[in-house]
Amino acid sequence: MSRILTFPLVLSLLLSALAVRADTIIVHPDVPIDHLSANELRSIFSMRSLRWVNGVPIRVFVLSDQSPVHKSFVKQKLEMFPYQLRMTWDRAVFSGTGYPPRKVSNIEDMVSRVRSTKGGIGYVNDESIPLLEGVKIVEIN
Repeated sequence: MSRILTFPLVLSLLLSALAVRADTIIVHPDVPIDHLSANELRSIFSMRSLRWVNGVPIRVFVLSDQSPVHKSFVKQKLEMFPYQLRMTWDRAVFSGTGYPPRKVSNIEDMVSRVRSTKGGIGYVNDESIPLLEGVKIVEIN
């Protein structure tokens, strides 16, 4: 394949990858935090942290494993591969020590469920920011 044909292909792949990044972490408005460390975020989505600092149970919402936004979130924010996260959830369920996160079908459902569930946490891509009324955005340090 010539360089002339390769460059547009690589450019389009890079642009499409950027378009689906999951850069925004959202929580229910009553969650008493404004920022999380990367380790705290990983602990929450690995289902190791079960309660917020005020004692309210953490309710994790995720998109399907095949979702480009989910893949981006797991790789960029949790610094792991989606299959590794899935194995962590499966191990907790199989051993009886935990529950899997709640799966939602799309970004709108993610925002709606986080907004209506006390202790809820989820993620969205940057294009979803106009939909975020009624949830709180959390910064990752």
